Parts: sequence; C-alpha cells; structure tokens
Amino acid sequence: MNDILGYYAMPGLFTDPGEHADLFAGLPPDPDALVAHVQGAMVHIFWAERYGLSLSEERQAEVQLRSVTRMLSRYRELDAGDMTMPRPPERRLVGNCRDHSVMLAAMLRHHGLPARARCGFGAYFEPGQYGDHWVAEIWDAAAGRWRLVDAQLDDLQCDVLKIGFDPHDVPRDQFIVGGQAWRMCRQEGADPERFGIFDMRGLWFIADNVLRDVLALNKVELLPWDGWSVFADPGGLSGEYLAWIDELAELSLAADDRYDEVRAACAPGGPLAVPADWPPTG
Repeated sequence: MNDILGYYAMPGLFTDPGEHADLFAGLPPDPDALVAHVQGAMVHIFWAERYGLSLSEERQAEVQLRSVTRMLSRYRELDAGDMTMPRPPERRLVGNCRDHSVMLAAMLRHHGLPARARCGFGAYFEPGQYGDHWVAEIWDAAAGRWRLVDAQLDDLQCDVLKIGFDPHDVPRDQFIVGGQAWRMCRQEGADPERFGIFDMRGLWFIADNVLRDVLALNKVELLPWDGWSVFADPGGLSGEYLAWIDELAELSLAADDRYDEVRAACAPGGPLAVPADWPPTG
C-alpha cells in the first residue's frame, strides 16, 4: 500500500504547479483546510450568477485550461495576490467540478499527501438523477481509508442543494464513481438515462466516465469533454466494447487491490494509453 500512496502523493501530468509552486508553499498541509483555499480561489461556471457574476466569453473560456500550471498562470493574471486569503468572486478562477477536484489534488500532492481525482456522478444535484461530476479522493491516514471530498460544495451550494452530509466525507451512495454507475446499469437494473448531463445521457456517457476515471487513477485528469478514438460512440456500443468497459469498471472499483492492472491499462501499448499527440494545448 505504501507504493500506491507514494504514487498518489506525487504530482502528475496536469497537477504539477510548475513555476507557480510558491502559491502552494504558503498553504497548510491539511486536507480539510485546503478545501477552503480551493473555494477561495475558484468559482464554478454553472454557479457564477449565484455569486453575483455575469461571465464574459473570455472568463468562461477558463474552464478549458487543462493543467494546474495553466490555471495558476491565469489565476495570477486576474490578481497578483497569493492563495492564503479568499478572493472576491470576480477575481477567482472560473472552473468546474473537475477543476476544483484537480486543484485540491494538486495542493495535496505538493505537500506529499496522497490524493486523486475521481470521475463519476453526483446524486445530490437533481432528485432521482445522477449528474456528471468529479470529486477528489484523499487518503485519511488516521482512518486508514480513502475519503471522498467535494471541493466545490461551499456553504452557499450546500444551502441551495440542501446537502445533508459532510462534503469532506461524501457517502459512496451520493457520489458514484464511473465504474459503480456502470455496474448499477449493467448488473443491477438502473436506468442509464438517469446518468449524464443536459441532453447527454445513457450507457455511452457512463462508459466515457469509466474511461475518464481509470485515466484519473493514472493521474491523467481529462477535461470532461476530452477524448479520443477509444471513447464511446453515442450511436451504439458493440458487444466487444461493452465487455471491455465491464472489465475496466471492475478494475476501477478495486483500484488499490488491482493497482498494477490499473497502471498497465494506461501504460504505453495498453488499451487506454494516451496518444502520442495528446494532450492538445491547455
């Protein structure tokens, strides 16, 4: 287990702060305290109006920033200050659930604390539905377990959504990782049309989140709309493809016990290997 925790305690492709590491250096090595620093640095694009913001196209485009290095560059363009104090909403970086989760993981990894982003679905945004969502998963050394943390759920969002659980320890039936959602639909009779976002729903969408989650377990945290040829076609899934996602879903649900297989899936030559010409700029 120490090797696994060591892997997730180191920055990855998109979570290295690079030249902006000094922004993290002044933050406390405390997972729960760091959530507040993420919330003081970012505003969710879908919630901007709740914070009194009307975002220009330029500001909305900040959700296209893939790496923490690029995010922090933009953060400094908006305001030269550090991250120790919360900014007013108009000077926060615009992001989404993936960005909040990746930023928290980056902060934790900078301090040598194991963390990983997880892609799946939240059950707390719309009754009876599972909305496309990302959270962070942090290692709780005292409890000896991984704990789900939703870094976007500040007091305002908790009040609006009437959240009845601790956002720093999200129940596993409230955030469903991609592999669990796939199992629910393939084995337990759940309706795939309840999983997704906007008009993008169904088994193909869940399959894509399984892939994103396995990649995130390899520290390749895609943007929610990223993908390449192995990602699902909304027009239909072949039997062979379904079987492949069945396998990856189960793999992701046993990520620590099957750590070597998780890593092999995305290694060069593996079925989920990142293409040589990827990622695009960002």
